[in-house]
Amino acid sequence: MLVKTGLFLLLVTVLQVSARYAGVQPDFIENVIKHEEEAVLSGSRIVSGWEAEPGQHPHHAALRMVDPTGSVSACGGSIASKEWVITAAHCTAGRVTIVVRGGVVSLTNPEYISESTEYYNHPLYDNSKPTVVQHHDIGLVKLQSPVTYSFRLQRIRIQPRVDAYRNYEGALVYASGHGRTWTGAATTEVLRWVYLTAISNQACGSTFTSGIIIETSICARFYNVTSQSTCQGDSGGPLVHVGSDGVPTLIGVTSFVAGGDFGCHSGLPAGFIRPGPYLDWFEQVTGIDFENLVEVEPTTPTTPAPSPTTPEDLRPTTEDYQTVATTPNDDEGSGGDDGDDCSDSDEDDELSELLKRLEVKVKVKVRFDKYKHKQETDKVVEVKKHH
Repeated sequence: MLVKTGLFLLLVTVLQVSARYAGVQPDFIENVIKHEEEAVLSGSRIVSGWEAEPGQHPHHAALRMVDPTGSVSACGGSIASKEWVITAAHCTAGRVTIVVRGGVVSLTNPEYISESTEYYNHPLYDNSKPTVVQHHDIGLVKLQSPVTYSFRLQRIRIQPRVDAYRNYEGALVYASGHGRTWTGAATTEVLRWVYLTAISNQACGSTFTSGIIIETSICARFYNVTSQSTCQGDSGGPLVHVGSDGVPTLIGVTSFVAGGDFGCHSGLPAGFIRPGPYLDWFEQVTGIDFENLVEVEPTTPTTPAPSPTTPEDLRPTTEDYQTVATTPNDDEGSGGDDGDDCSDSDEDDELSELLKRLEVKVKVKVRFDKYKHKQETDKVVEVKKHH
């Protein structure tokens, strides 16, 4: 009886949770506004992620878009080739200019920066409704000048056609961005990243309303902390999966999160657009077959490597550089023979300096005293011979 009661209560709990999260309205990350107290309690990053290291996400691009009124907004993107960036269509719709930064961890120190006015959103995306979550939320930005690949800046492999509709359920993936570190907070200057877990489209579709989840969608939710997610300013950025070959692959373009009272920290899945189904359109726009793209890599790094330091260039850290005394050290005198002090004092000083550095002054001084004594003895013998 107790077992049946326990199972009944568990079932009721599950149904209540499912009912609470069923029919959630999707919203663009930029539009989500959440209670400030929940943001403070989260103590999170990208959300609940980590600061990126230089070269860790070399494909990541930071976009700053300006609309006709002069208003500026931010998104992310992925370097797809030397001249093209993949991003979300709602990031570029209605913009007059886009500033693209590449090879970037800190926004103030990008390896590449260029302004572009040329972008292409998918033809099935309605550019007149950029504030409405739509299907086909994907676009391309043409770079005004090509990037030069380096350790900090590289293109990413695009999801191939064979995996365009793959079920990544349970796969470990990760996202990166300069977006808000929690709902309603300020955007971050330093690139951050977070692990997520991919879920099936069926599970994702049962969460959101309006049939927004279709075959070209992919969803991911927290990995091991419920607050892990993308947030405002991360739109257009990459969702990456590393397969058995060890090569990072772009499998999603950040599009939306749970709207209403949920936001970035709800633990609910975030929505992304798969790039694989759009490879034919990419090729129509760019003339590039991204699935078979081969680009010439630079033979030398764009950033000169520091010249190697030879041992001769290094000053020993254990050596004690003492100030040389201007008077002879009388602690270890020669035992008399003051007659030659004037002629030999300079010689003693020079030897003293050298011997101090070699830290064998006492031993050598003894040898030097013996040498002086021999010289004086020889002089006496020479005088006697002449007499």
